Amino acid sequence: MSGDAMVKAVILAGGSGTRLKPYTTVFPKPLMPIRERPILEIILRQLHTSGIEEAVIAVGYLAELVMTYCGDGSRFGCPVTYSREDRPLGTAGCLGQLKERLPETFLMMNGDVLTTLDYAALLDYHRRHGGIATIALHRRDIPVDFGVVGMNGGQRIIEYTEKPTLSNLVSMGVYAFEPRVLDYIEPGAHLDFPDLIQSLIAEGEEVMGYVYDGYWLDIGRVDDYEQAKADFDVIAPHLGI
Repeated sequence: MSGDAMVKAVILAGGSGTRLKPYTTVFPKPLMPIRERPILEIILRQLHTSGIEEAVIAVGYLAELVMTYCGDGSRFGCPVTYSREDRPLGTAGCLGQLKERLPETFLMMNGDVLTTLDYAALLDYHRRHGGIATIALHRRDIPVDFGVVGMNGGQRIIEYTEKPTLSNLVSMGVYAFEPRVLDYIEPGAHLDFPDLIQSLIAEGEEVMGYVYDGYWLDIGRVDDYEQAKADFDVIAPHLGI
């Protein structure tokens, strides 16, 4: 990380993990184990090696289990505090409760991301480019199992592609923000992340993209969770923990 700057990270760990049921019926998604460690512990250890001074974990669903496991974060080298939601505030709404606790540039991330992304490099990029927000991006290829047809506005087919692969840049669920982004978030109001970004763009704010081509997996689905467990031995040396 450039200079002597120290930042906080906000980790979203309050969702009910509906796509991972039945695992998450009695178990919060951020505590799902990848081998012997929950994904949340892996994230906290990575943040420590990136120079993060504190992680604020936003909790809601099964909050007591998350808080009991992580404690004050001392076991992982990353001090931990909590922000508890009495009702779901959306993927960005939790920031409305943290205005007094985020006076400097900060990270925000989902609590179910397994990646070799260098958080310090993301922060350096964010500072160099001067935007209010930077979204970490990953290229994802999505195969289509059907023949895709293009028409000319009438009934004539002008293009036919059998089972194409669509390639798009997708959000990794990791972001860097300047504290003035909090001016766009009403305390106590429900707000999802796409709505926040759309508001920033509509107001003429600069929202930057940081394209990362290393390992990234969101373990929010059962298939992806199983893939993460299968990949772990290969990527573990590159996680920085």
